[in-house]
Amino acid sequence: MSKAFTKEPDGDDEDAAEDAPALPIGTKNYMTPQGFAMLRAEYRHLLRVERPKMVEVVSWAAGNGDRSENGDYIYGKKRLREIDRRVRFLSKRLEASEVVDPARRTNFDQIFFGATVTYATQDDKEHTVTIVGIDEADVDKGQVSWISPIARALLKARVGDSVDIRTPAGPETIEVVRIVYDER
Repeated sequence: MSKAFTKEPDGDDEDAAEDAPALPIGTKNYMTPQGFAMLRAEYRHLLRVERPKMVEVVSWAAGNGDRSENGDYIYGKKRLREIDRRVRFLSKRLEASEVVDPARRTNFDQIFFGATVTYATQDDKEHTVTIVGIDEADVDKGQVSWISPIARALLKARVGDSVDIRTPAGPETIEVVRIVYDER
């Protein structure tokens, strides 16, 4: 039987999970307005720009004859699968999202989603983190996911409170120094 009529894996798993962390079961995908806009812009760009370009390349390459040794066709099909996988992922994330605007917060003396928190460690070093959605987290920018251990420990704390966190080096106590809700 011809290989064209069999379903054989081609080395990559089409249904592979995205590298992004999974949402806890039964929770919404909390996001800041900026994070939601960023994901929606990526989703639209993939659907309106990237995918049509790749479909055009694949159809051009398919018209060139033998597809088994056609690099443009093989790469194009692979890239098209990657785009479709990312579009499905973004669609699910956006569908499950709940936008939480920190600027609309009324209680500014307690830590909740969207807060920028400065805390001091036991060795008197200060660190600043902003609690954001899972898809927005970027440690290099000081943005941590609301499901991260540090964010979970800080939630509902107030300035002056000491909270215990688990670190790779063992338990540590930190003190909340400042809470700010940016209007970004």
